[in-house]
Amino acid sequence: MYYVASALLFVFPALVILGGVYDVTTMTIPNWISVVLVGAFIPVALMLGLSWQDMAVALVLGFAALVIGIALFAFKVLGGGDAKLMAASVIWLGVSGVLPFLAITALAGGALALLLLSARKWGAVLPVVFPEWMKWLLQPKGDIPYGVAIAVGAVFAFPYSQMLLKLS
Repeated sequence: MYYVASALLFVFPALVILGGVYDVTTMTIPNWISVVLVGAFIPVALMLGLSWQDMAVALVLGFAALVIGIALFAFKVLGGGDAKLMAASVIWLGVSGVLPFLAITALAGGALALLLLSARKWGAVLPVVFPEWMKWLLQPKGDIPYGVAIAVGAVFAFPYSQMLLKLS
């Protein structure tokens, strides 16, 4: 059972990376990604021997992240898929991973914004044929696919997660 749970742990980085790829190419993150992450959390946590208290705290943190994400969505700062992916990520990362996750996500989001602003400035004058999704991404007043920053933050904070630390 331990080996199964260990293998299932890597569903988390795989799905957050997939969410980032969806976001950069379509500016949406499918709901099923967040649903699978939340649904898989408790079985994997139980297989790894996470305490009920740790699981409860992780779920409360995830709910708090969702509430904050919904508020940011209401103010058009964050997309709905971004809010759900962030909340699902916080659940998996738990107390030990949430601060590194938030810090790395913020840094990655800032770097992504600067990169896109620069690319949007030069993208209009470059005579290169881009894929359709990239043309849309390089529109001067386009949105920022923050799911990419969330994926970067989640992957780099994953080593600090309670569940991965349980393997040590």
